[in-house]
This record gives sequence, C-alpha cells and structure tokens, in this order.
Amino acid sequence: MSQSVVAKRYAVALFEIGKGKSNLDQLEEELLVVRSVFLNDESLQEFLGNPRLSSEQKKELIRNVFKDVSKETRNTLLLLVDKRRSDMIADLVDEFVKMKNEARGIAEADVYSVRELTEEETKQIQDVFANKMMINTLRINNIVDPSVLGGIKIRIGNQIYDGTVKTQLKRLEQNLVTANK
Repeated sequence: MSQSVVAKRYAVALFEIGKGKSNLDQLEEELLVVRSVFLNDESLQEFLGNPRLSSEQKKELIRNVFKDVSKETRNTLLLLVDKRRSDMIADLVDEFVKMKNEARGIAEADVYSVRELTEEETKQIQDVFANKMMINTLRINNIVDPSVLGGIKIRIGNQIYDGTVKTQLKRLEQNLVTANK
C-alpha cells in the first residue's frame, strides 16, 4: 500500500475526531507546526528512524517535543511512531489540510509569475478562479519564477491554467506549423 494512501487514512481519522470536537482549526495549526519541525530538523528524523532505539524512547521524545499540542495531535504522532510510520507525517498533514479546505470550500493555488503580485492582482485572481471553480475562497501562494516571461501560470490541485507568454508562443508556433501542412 502506498504511503500516501496510508497517510490519508490517518488524516481522515484525525479529521473526523477534529470535526466531532469542533477543533479543526487548532489541529491544522498544530499539524503545520509539526510538519515544519519534521521537515527542518533532520536530527529528529534520524532519531525516530534509528532501529537501535526502542519505541518507548522515541515516544518519550515526541511527548517532550510536542508537549504543548492537543491530545489528538500528540496521540496521532505517538501512533505513527508505534507503527514505524513517522516518515509520513508531512503527507498526513497535507492530506488533513486538503480535507479541511474541501470541507470549508477553500482551495490552495500556486501562482507562478515573473514578479511578486500586487494585492489587487491577487484579489482579482482569487475572485475569478474561486468563481470558476465554484468554491468559497482561494488561497494564493505566489511563486516568483524568472522563467515566466510574462503572464501567469496557476496550479490548483491537479489542474493547471497556463496563461504565460511562453505557452502562448508555443501554441502560436504549433498553429503556424499545422496550418502550413
């Protein structure tokens, strides 16, 4: 079974618990901090991946490092350590955030542009694409990409809307080539 499928199962369980206790926002905040800690602290990953250490030693570290998080978050982390699945924490967090966003009608978008977008441009993109995708809110993550000559490319989930000059020139070239045949 793939890691993402397993991560999704854990995320669904935590999401249902959070929904039942009406603390989804708190869980999301905690999980984003947990993911950041795991991604930025290689020694933590090495410690949890060390086969010579007992499961109890690893769980004690989790209890100490994440003592300020909710019981639900901490128990999920402890369960992942017990099942030797601490390497999937980032995937679990991504799945949890995705489920929470879907439940609230929120989508995340990566917008690639040659320069930083202004607030007005960001607002326009949010309005147009939230309406197009029939969602309440579109959260934009602006990524400055110098390879974008002009225009923007938007990735929302697995959909890509490419309005870059580079892509438009490629389409024009293809149309000219096929028209001359």
